[in-house]
Amino acid sequence: MMSLPATPLLAQNAADTADATTQSPLMERSRDIVALLNGTVQPEAIFTDGFRAAVADAQLKALAAGLTAQFGPAIEVALLDPPEGARAVLHIRFERGLAKGSLAIDPAQGNRISELLFTSVDAIAVEGDSAETIAAKLAALPGTVNAWFAPLDGGAPLISRNADAPLALGSTFKLYVLAALAEDVKAGRRKWTDVVALTETSYPSGQLQNWPKGAPVTLHTLASLMISISDNTATDQLIRELGGPRILRLMKDSGHSDPAANDPFLTTRQLFMLKAGDAKTLADWRSGDAGKRAIIDVVQTASESPTLDVINAAFANGPKALDIEWFASPADLAKLLAHMRRTADPKVFEIMAINPAATGAIKDKWRYIGFKGGSEPGVMNLTWLLTDQAGRDWVLTLGWNNPAAVVDEGKLEGIAQRILLLPR
Repeated sequence: MMSLPATPLLAQNAADTADATTQSPLMERSRDIVALLNGTVQPEAIFTDGFRAAVADAQLKALAAGLTAQFGPAIEVALLDPPEGARAVLHIRFERGLAKGSLAIDPAQGNRISELLFTSVDAIAVEGDSAETIAAKLAALPGTVNAWFAPLDGGAPLISRNADAPLALGSTFKLYVLAALAEDVKAGRRKWTDVVALTETSYPSGQLQNWPKGAPVTLHTLASLMISISDNTATDQLIRELGGPRILRLMKDSGHSDPAANDPFLTTRQLFMLKAGDAKTLADWRSGDAGKRAIIDVVQTASESPTLDVINAAFANGPKALDIEWFASPADLAKLLAHMRRTADPKVFEIMAINPAATGAIKDKWRYIGFKGGSEPGVMNLTWLLTDQAGRDWVLTLGWNNPAAVVDEGKLEGIAQRILLLPR
């Protein structure tokens, strides 16, 4: 997820600074970057061997594909300053974004590109964009999509799609963990400064899986890591401290339509181990005959935990067992955020704002932005709590599940940014 500073769209592009018949090598290479981003020029044709040794061709192609999925095709060089020499500031305009960075070429190697760096990419509003055009984009995505963009106080939605349909959340489920903790803090049952010993270990994402067992950590640190970098070990430690039943009670209290769909409330480690399990384990889980808690106990007490390579292999071939997840609908998530505004300690909203997943142009439109997202192959969710300049709270939540294929994260992120830039 990108969260980068804003840049204004520049009116003058590099082609305006010199006659087309006198293009400098630097200008020619800048235009090659546009072609590279659109997939019509290959890395081996324009980069030095040293650059390609440091940044693999596959990595460059993945970067290009991610940028164009999120911001549309690259349109032109918006700025090249200076337009001659061996090094320049470079801006590339996309259909729905502007990338800022720098470019350098090596005259001794046929003026091939020796440096390319994008330091920011900012979404820009698309002329003619509307809730209707964006809703059509959501409807065209393969699989199942749900969406809700509306005032948190129950005002009419600007965008609504399958608002009552629950989908797998990925790490967005961590908002329920956060809400239970923040409610306990406000009620005086806990303090953000309470220190616990680190006893849990999960798999990445995160950092705490590499920390020593027994390390003292505050509840505030655990919550901040869980939300800002989606630390799975921090999450599991908080689930241990709170207890699954406490979080399920929070789900019910917040108005979740079907808390039982999340019972037993899985830790991230349990989810990874179940999905990496054998076919019989998955069949037993789905049938419910053996009892889900009993299956978890068996998986958790195995003599050897799966290695990270085994876990990664379980997800390597696309979506895996999407029925083993955490589930909520857009309506459920909107009710959760409204419940948090009423019952959570206010510091929780500072934690949600550590990583707002918003470009500068979006930040300019909102007084407050809090965010949590989640994904695994075939699953993606993006959920924001926002406060407009008039002080009114809004919620944007987008979910996408496709058991048949990996979802295009950049495409959904791009749609989300367009929604957040809509006039209201």
